[in-house]
Amino acid sequence: MSNKDIEDQLVEAIRRAETQLPNDVVSALEKAYEVEEGPARVQVEAILENIKVSRETGAPMCQDTGIQTFYIEVGADFPYLGELKDIITNAVKRASGEIPLRPNTVNPFTGENPGNNVGNYVPYITWDIVKGEECTIHLLPKGGGSENMCALNMMAPGKGIKGLKRFVVDHIVGCGGKPCPPTVVGIGVGGGADLSLKLGKKSLLRDVGVRHPEPHIAELEEELLKLINESGVGPMGVGGKTTVLDVHIEYAHRHPASFPIGIAVQCWADRRSTVRITKDGRAEVI
Repeated sequence: MSNKDIEDQLVEAIRRAETQLPNDVVSALEKAYEVEEGPARVQVEAILENIKVSRETGAPMCQDTGIQTFYIEVGADFPYLGELKDIITNAVKRASGEIPLRPNTVNPFTGENPGNNVGNYVPYITWDIVKGEECTIHLLPKGGGSENMCALNMMAPGKGIKGLKRFVVDHIVGCGGKPCPPTVVGIGVGGGADLSLKLGKKSLLRDVGVRHPEPHIAELEEELLKLINESGVGPMGVGGKTTVLDVHIEYAHRHPASFPIGIAVQCWADRRSTVRITKDGRAEVI
């Protein structure tokens, strides 16, 4: 297999993420449709129709095709490790023209847009080097509307879990319809300012409905899900029972003097895909 074969599968992974919402998300939206009424039900119906049209036509499900964000678990002995960044960058360039993707990378100082969704530090890649010879690449296209609703709180440690709950619920409810709810909320707790936000975003890779393996954290996810949905913000902020589809939490150990909380918000278009690559370069979108 060649670099071109891996690149082809990455282009397909981007296409799939942009045009085919994962089944777990679709199922959660279908459940929301069943419980909603009035304007909220109409909004969810429109979302489900949009998902259907996107899958049938191959057109992106949202005009904001996002920033292409990658999370990579790669074996230290994976033979393509040194070439992988270039392969991913080339795949993003190709996908921008072939799917197509909206050109979303803008120089913050000059306003220049290269037109191919690459640029300084983008596509954004988080690397996790593990033992072995294979590679798994998770793709998370991240739209600007939901990204604008992300938040960081360097909370005083004395406020504890009660303070965490208040911050998360107040923030998500305060977002109203801006992040295009029903959303998926990722929460990173601990570490430092940067790590808490990275963990929050990484938690969005988890399927809707899949709880954290530690029971007390899983219970907190369920509690926050219930509290936020009781707010009545509802789909697209028009009121209703489904403000969020799920809440995911990941954590890191923290310094005793700080209690970072990073919130990453993902809109209803919870777009994801995964590519696995063997040591001989065979790549498959899963």
